[in-house]
Amino acid sequence: MKTTFIAAAAASFLVSGFGAAVSAQEADEPWAESPFKCEPGETYVMNVMVSGVEYWFPVYEMFKQAAHQFGCEADYTGTPEYDVNKQIASFQQALAKQPAGVLLHPMNPDPFIGPINQAIEQGTAVVTFAADSPNSNRTSYITSDNFREGAEAARQIAEAMGGKGQYAVLENPGQDNHDRRVAAFIEEMEENHPDMELVGRASTGQDPNKAYQATMSLAQANPELGAIFMPEASSAMGAAQAAKEVGTDIKVMSVDVNASVLDMIQAGEMFGAINPNQGAQGYYGFLMLWLAAHPELIDPMNDYESAGFNPMSIPMLDNGFSVVTQDNAKNFYWDKYLKKRGTRGIEG
Repeated sequence: MKTTFIAAAAASFLVSGFGAAVSAQEADEPWAESPFKCEPGETYVMNVMVSGVEYWFPVYEMFKQAAHQFGCEADYTGTPEYDVNKQIASFQQALAKQPAGVLLHPMNPDPFIGPINQAIEQGTAVVTFAADSPNSNRTSYITSDNFREGAEAARQIAEAMGGKGQYAVLENPGQDNHDRRVAAFIEEMEENHPDMELVGRASTGQDPNKAYQATMSLAQANPELGAIFMPEASSAMGAAQAAKEVGTDIKVMSVDVNASVLDMIQAGEMFGAINPNQGAQGYYGFLMLWLAAHPELIDPMNDYESAGFNPMSIPMLDNGFSVVTQDNAKNFYWDKYLKKRGTRGIEG
């Protein structure tokens, strides 16, 4: 929590510093002219897997806004497939253009260790978001707290079911943020809601069709199934459709939302969702990435020069999350957000 506070305060200073007045003495100092601006052509990239997933769009929207406020160029890259090798290839294609930094969502932690370290060796800063590669040399990591997300989802479901009943989970083993959410969900149930019984787990690979089939199978095998949780939105669409066809009151809850999920929540076909504050994730993600690319601005009282490490380091910044219900789901639609802002999203 202390790290989060310090990071947020630093980000606030960066933004407010643009218009800050300086004294006559400060005006003579070498840093009096604001250094928080890019050189012509200085480019920052966001890289993801399953690039058509709506979750990324508000993240990039605010990443792009922060970049433009600094006078930088921004680019959205990735691969449409749920395939770590293809994402690594798209990451390396981005590196070939020598960007100043990459805000990266690594599909799996360990396969990205080498590519991230390669990027840093060539002088491209790397900050991870939403999912991490903790054993790499990435400078910082921004995310909503996946453990708190999973635990909160469990509390919401357990409370709605009166603390007693059967539940199941859909998952994507190997993607670390999803693994954390599922682990925290189950741990919260086991430790604080002992009358909630886990009756099944199924891997879906973020495929709505697999989620539909898995939910059908789980419901048929467990007629008393009362809830099903998944750590992302794509599987929620298939699970909610299956729950609707089964005709029982299975409470479907996801992390992340898209327009279809929001429609189902408003229609009462899904119980709810946990949604990270995506815009904050993109905006603060850019600020951390920009500082990682400009370590000369940071002079801590430590041995960074002789030890040879980047003095910019925020191990984890929590961008927070919201609980989406039938009452507030109208506030989370991407198209309405884009219309309000008057921008073109990932297209411009």
